[in-house]
Amino acid sequence: MFRDWKWTLLTVAVLIVVSTLCTLAMTLFTRTLIDGYILPLSEQADPDFSPLGMALLKLAAVLLVGTAASFLFNFLMIKVEQGIIRQLRTSTFDHLMSLPLRYFDSHSHGAIMSVFTNDMDTFRQMVGRTLPHLFSAAITLVSTFVSMVVLSIPLTCLSLLCAAGAMVVAVTMSKYSRRYFKGRQENMARVNGYIEEMVSGQKVVKVFSHEQAATDGFSGINSDLFKSVFKANRVANTVMPINAGIANLGYVLIAIAGAYISLRYGAEALTVGTLVSFLTLHKNFSRPIAQISQETNNIAMASAGADRVYDLQDETPEPDHGHVTLEAAANPGEDSGVAQPQRSGEAAGWYWRDGDKLVPQTGLVGLKDVDFGYVPEKQVLYDITLTAYPGQKIAFVGGTGAGKTTITNLINRFYDISDGQITVDGFDVYDIEKPSLRRSLGIVLQETNLFSGTVMDNIRFGRLDATDQECIDAAKLVCAHSFIKRLPEGYNTFIDGDGGALSAGERQLLSIARTAVANPPVLVLDEATSSIDTRTEKLIQKSMDRIMKGRTSFIIAHRLSTVRDADYIIVLEKGRIIEAGKHFELLESKGKYWELYTGGRL
Repeated sequence: MFRDWKWTLLTVAVLIVVSTLCTLAMTLFTRTLIDGYILPLSEQADPDFSPLGMALLKLAAVLLVGTAASFLFNFLMIKVEQGIIRQLRTSTFDHLMSLPLRYFDSHSHGAIMSVFTNDMDTFRQMVGRTLPHLFSAAITLVSTFVSMVVLSIPLTCLSLLCAAGAMVVAVTMSKYSRRYFKGRQENMARVNGYIEEMVSGQKVVKVFSHEQAATDGFSGINSDLFKSVFKANRVANTVMPINAGIANLGYVLIAIAGAYISLRYGAEALTVGTLVSFLTLHKNFSRPIAQISQETNNIAMASAGADRVYDLQDETPEPDHGHVTLEAAANPGEDSGVAQPQRSGEAAGWYWRDGDKLVPQTGLVGLKDVDFGYVPEKQVLYDITLTAYPGQKIAFVGGTGAGKTTITNLINRFYDISDGQITVDGFDVYDIEKPSLRRSLGIVLQETNLFSGTVMDNIRFGRLDATDQECIDAAKLVCAHSFIKRLPEGYNTFIDGDGGALSAGERQLLSIARTAVANPPVLVLDEATSSIDTRTEKLIQKSMDRIMKGRTSFIIAHRLSTVRDADYIIVLEKGRIIEAGKHFELLESKGKYWELYTGGRL
C-alpha cells in the first residue's frame, strides 16, 4: 500500500523538513534579535532600524514558506491516508469474499463489521496523523539538538537529562497501554456484534418481551468496554502531564544555570540572547518528546486495530485447485466456440471444459461413501451414497438436523467432505473450479437474502448481464410479476436489504426469480416454499416444474406434499440414509417416511 504512494510520501517528508527548519529559524532569530539588534540599538543615541526591518522581512518570508509547507503536507496526507485506507478496505473485503463459510460460522457479523469500521479508523489515524507527527518530531529533535549543542554544551547536557526522564516514562507506560488498547478493540467488537444481533433479531426480542433483558445484556458488555477504555486512557493520559512536569522542571533548571553562567563568566560565555533562544529550544526539544510519548499510545491503539485487520487478512481463503470450467454454448451440438448463456426457460447447452476437451453438462451428480462433520469432533453425515441422474427430481426429507441441507452444501463445496467422493458429470468436485461448480447450481435458500436496491436489481443479481426483459420474464415464470406491478414503482421500487416492506412470501418469490434468471443447469430448492402460503405455493408449483424441466433438481422440504412427484425420495435420520424410493413405494413400506407423511396414524 505505502509503495503506491512513495513519491507523495517523499514529498510530504521534504515538506515536513522544510516546515520544521523554518520554525527552528524563527527560534534562532531570537538570539540575533536580542544580541544583534535590541541591545546594540538601545545603546545608540540615534538608532537606525532599517537593518532590523530587513531582518524581520526575511524572517517573515521564511515563516511564509514554513506555513505553505505545513499546509501542503497536511493536504497531501489527507489524500494519502484516505487512499491507503481505501486500498486496505478493498483488499480486506476482497479477501473476506474469498473466505470459506466456516469463517462466517465462527465469527459474528458485528465483529467482522468492527474490523472495517473501528479497527480501520484507528489505522487511518495512525497513517494520517501519528506517522507524520512522529517524523516531524524526529526532525525537530535532531535539528533542535544540533542547535542546542552549538549554543551551549553544558545547558544541552542538562536538557538531555530531562529528555531521558521523559523517554523512560514513555517507554514504561507504552508497555501497559498496548495491552489495554487491544482489550478496548476487542470489547468494541463485542459491543458492535451485540448491537447487530439485537437489531436484526428485534422481532424476536419484542415477541418474548425481552427488551429489558437485551438492555441488561448490553449494559454488561458496555461496562466491559468502559473499563478497558478507562484503563487504556488512564495510562495514555498520565504520560503527557508527567512529561510536561519534567519539561517545566528542566526549563527552570536551565534558566537558573544559564543565568549563573552569564552572570559569573560574562557575555563571552553566554549572552542574554543565547539564553533566551536556548530556553525556547528546550521547549521545542521537550515538546516532540512529549508528542512521541502521546503518539506511542496512539500507535498502541492503532496496532491493536491493525492486528485484527491483518488477522482477518491472514485467514486462509477457500482452497480451489480445480481446472475444469463450465461454459455455455449457443447450441448443444457445437463443440467449439462458446457463446452467451442461454436465457431463462431455454435449453441449457452447458459444457464442462477440461483442457481442450468439451463434455456436455447433463446434471449427473453422485455421492459415494461421503462422511462429513462441521467440526472434527462431531460427525453429522455417515456413509452417504446416492446418484442423481440427469433431469431427476431428488427429494430429501427428514427431521431437523437430519443432514438434508448439509448434503447440498457439500455438492457446491460450501464445505469440504471428510471422506468419500462427490462427482458431477463424472468429474470430482475437487477438479472443478469453484466458480464454475457453483454457477452450475441454482440455489433457493430457506432464508431469503435481498440487497438494498430496486426489485429489478435484486432479480438481476442472479445474472448481472441479464436484460430488463429477461428479469421480467423470470418474474412471470415464478408468478412474481403480478405483485411487483402493484408496488409503487413496479420493478424500480427500492427495497432495503432485509426487504422489510415485502411479505415473507414476496421476498421468497424474488429469490426464486433471481434463481430463474440465472438459468442454472442444476437446481437446489432448500425449503423453497417454506415462507409461501398454500395458495401461492400451488400457483408457483407449475412454474417451478417448468424451471426444473430437463434439469437435475434437489428438493428439501418439510412439507411432504411438495415432494410427492419427486423421482426419488431420500429419507435421512441423524445423518444417515434410512430409506429411499418413490412416494408410493415408501408409503407401502410403512417406515419412517410413512410416519412423517401420516403422522404415525394408520
